[in-house]
Amino acid sequence: MFKSAAILTLLLATCGPSKLAYGQVKSALTDAGLSDETAGCMASRMTDKLSLKQLIKLKKLKRANRSLSDFVDAVRKVGDAEALQVTVSSAALCASGLAG
Repeated sequence: MFKSAAILTLLLATCGPSKLAYGQVKSALTDAGLSDETAGCMASRMTDKLSLKQLIKLKKLKRANRSLSDFVDAVRKVGDAEALQVTVSSAALCASGLAG
């Protein structure tokens, strides 16, 4: 029992909650209609810059056949200025190929 808890603690310390959320955020973005490449790029930036609480709010926006602009509009309606700024900047940088 102790060994399992120690391994989980080490995993969380190494990866951090945002890195564990990467796959779920990427999946939500692809489910929203973004390309796999754009979703991966955006998910990486979003999980680095947003809190786990913010990411959970955005995950709830998942809906099939949504364009990038529709997704940004949905994020705007959440009312979280930081999440909106990160989403817009991530979308712009990733779509243009300038994300590093």
